[in-house]
Amino acid sequence: MVLEVNLAFFLMETQGIKYTGSKREILPALLELIKPLNVKTVLDGFSGTTRVSQALKQGGYTVYANDIADWSEVFGECYLLNKKPANYYLPIIEHLNKIPGKYGWFSENYGGEPNGGSAIQKDGRKRIWQLHNTKKLDAIREEIDKIARDRIEKSVLLTSLIIAMDKVDSSVGHQVSYLKKWAPRAYNTMKMEVPHLIIDDRPHGVYQKDIFDLVNNIEVDLAYYDPPYGSSNELMPPSRVRYASYYHIWKTICLNDKPKLVGVANRREDVGDTISGSIFEEFRKNEDGQYLVIEAIERLIKNTQAKYVVLSYNNNGRATLHAIKEILKNLKKKVSIIEMDYKKNVMATITRTTNEWINETNGINKEYLFIIHKNGKTEAMPEIKIEKIDIRNLIPAKQQRLVF
Repeated sequence: MVLEVNLAFFLMETQGIKYTGSKREILPALLELIKPLNVKTVLDGFSGTTRVSQALKQGGYTVYANDIADWSEVFGECYLLNKKPANYYLPIIEHLNKIPGKYGWFSENYGGEPNGGSAIQKDGRKRIWQLHNTKKLDAIREEIDKIARDRIEKSVLLTSLIIAMDKVDSSVGHQVSYLKKWAPRAYNTMKMEVPHLIIDDRPHGVYQKDIFDLVNNIEVDLAYYDPPYGSSNELMPPSRVRYASYYHIWKTICLNDKPKLVGVANRREDVGDTISGSIFEEFRKNEDGQYLVIEAIERLIKNTQAKYVVLSYNNNGRATLHAIKEILKNLKKKVSIIEMDYKKNVMATITRTTNEWINETNGINKEYLFIIHKNGKTEAMPEIKIEKIDIRNLIPAKQQRLVF
């Protein structure tokens, strides 16, 4: 299937951090695929870095972003709710960039000396940033609390700070393991920039709720779900696939609460898998040998109050394509499945470079979009066909009509 995509979708700019499962590469295809549905309101139920929400907002939709992560809520408030123009923030961010660094809590726990290239410090532990950047972080984070005039302004400044620190880290793409040797980018000096702000007058919304609590109280035209499925590899410890653990420092930067830390990576104590895990990251199976995440997906689709549900699934997840297809057949609703090949995401690249937990996908990365017509008539569904798209060879076009 050759998909012609509106040129504007290729030109959209979204921002985010290094993130496992990022949907940046499939955004043009996603926007083109939902365009024929003629919807106006969209729920991004697991918004993460909010790249999908940002793209949907630029596409003219009223967007409701939801995620349980504190930093995701901050990103959502920045990109969806902010009404102030970039030139308002420019002098504020210039001021923050000029503040002299100071040794504080972040430097104590996450900053390290260059050591001739070694990130291993005197205590035997690796650090994610060099001290010259954590000192900037300490000073700027303190100043933001003093000068931010309201919650949304604070979220814009924190988003800028997080993106700046993400560009100078020395990690493998998450915050539970740091590199032994400093990454070249770690020697650069962090510099805040005004985020790519999207200003409009639509009544967007940002939530930080358990998705099952939210869907009972919100009705939209379309719901887009990209749950944190967890790893498909049986050998990977469950504690290593928790998104809360992966990005714990962003939470601390947002809250600035100086939490109790544990482990060699100085993780927050409150992001352990027994405390902050999601049912969608669950690695256990039920009595029938089916992953509990499958039950959660089925319940979520059934409970969602929307005309359409678009479910995103990556072949590296615990759930299997076959199991999801069986759920959809049981719903007895019209379903379209789009299969897309694309470049491995950040975490998959890390797996290759560290030779850890090589999974069963043999290096093949496939993204599936399940487009479910919830309001359609109920009928027995035959075998659901899969349309294949190579998103590396999308064709720009002014108009494209797709019929599902």
